[in-house]
Amino acid sequence: MRIVVAPDSFKGSLLADEVAEAVARGIKKADNLIEIVKIAMADGGEGTVRALTKAASGRIVNCRVRDPLFREIEAFYGVLGDNQTAVIEMSAASGITLLAEDEKNPLKATTYGSGELIKHALDLGCRHFIIGVGGSATNDGGAGMAQALGAKLLDRDGNEIDLGGGSLGQLYRIDLQQFDQRVGESTFIAACDVTNPLCGPNGASRVYGPQKGADEEMIRMLDENLAHYGSILENTFNLSIVDDPGSGAAGGFGAGLLAFLGAELRKGIDIVIEITNLEKQIQQADLVITGEGRIDGQTIFGKTPFGVAQLAKKYAVPVVAIAGEIGEGSETLYTHGFSSLFSIVDKPMALEDAVSNASVLIENLAERIVRLLNTAKL
Repeated sequence: MRIVVAPDSFKGSLLADEVAEAVARGIKKADNLIEIVKIAMADGGEGTVRALTKAASGRIVNCRVRDPLFREIEAFYGVLGDNQTAVIEMSAASGITLLAEDEKNPLKATTYGSGELIKHALDLGCRHFIIGVGGSATNDGGAGMAQALGAKLLDRDGNEIDLGGGSLGQLYRIDLQQFDQRVGESTFIAACDVTNPLCGPNGASRVYGPQKGADEEMIRMLDENLAHYGSILENTFNLSIVDDPGSGAAGGFGAGLLAFLGAELRKGIDIVIEITNLEKQIQQADLVITGEGRIDGQTIFGKTPFGVAQLAKKYAVPVVAIAGEIGEGSETLYTHGFSSLFSIVDKPMALEDAVSNASVLIENLAERIVRLLNTAKL
């Protein structure tokens, strides 16, 4: 038997490759003759850099950039084995997890640090970019990123506006004379799994603003500012951006990627599947085991297990998904390529216990799954 193990991370507990290792240990305890192929997966969010650099014999690069509140921090990105392709998680510089609860302020938060990551990779010689979009603390439409790359965002008096989404209403014109010319020599793919437009009822501010610390008045202001900013982007670049699906991703970062970088927006899981060569491995598999921290009805909207299951379904390979929690609506997954779902929790326990013991729980579950499969052969 050949089993492909292709999980995402269990956020807050284990990285994707650590999950894969735990599953592999459990399989071997049940049947040492099974061939195991371990492929760490991601969907464009946390863990994408690690998954792709490992799959493509790349390396991690550390650098100093600015966080969402313009404080200097240590961040990272990946360079694939071709030494030409950089993989960036914008959340490494502009992520909400970089801020304490009382520091969240989308009026001030900036994507400047994400632009610095891009610039650092350009300096290193990279000309192809994969940028994971998500987990941001920002609502500035990627303006900070553009400013870090040399764009000047000017008010009516010709002065540069302040960083952050709260200043975008003052924008009058965009000066690109000092914008990094190497951007035009490069290609950019954005790993983006949401379809929100830039503004409006389903836009960045209204849907994601509250989790970034925005109250109702701030949401109204941020939404109006993004609408104003989007109009100027469209006039400056002669593009349709405001209503494009994904332009509202990560506080409008998607719009900035489309306008300033000419990026192509693609589903993150599709990018990871392509670079990890998962399809070829699944074609030769008898079983696929995937999973992530939580599986529920939302899993079908671009999450890693769903992408893996869809690929396996194409080749009629059964898929077992494991998770820390199986939530509401998960039963719909049985009509989308999933053969069975299992929770790693094997007895009543506190969340912190499940998190701290996740590796052992996953190993034990994988062993039970394979023992059941072997029994079914009798």
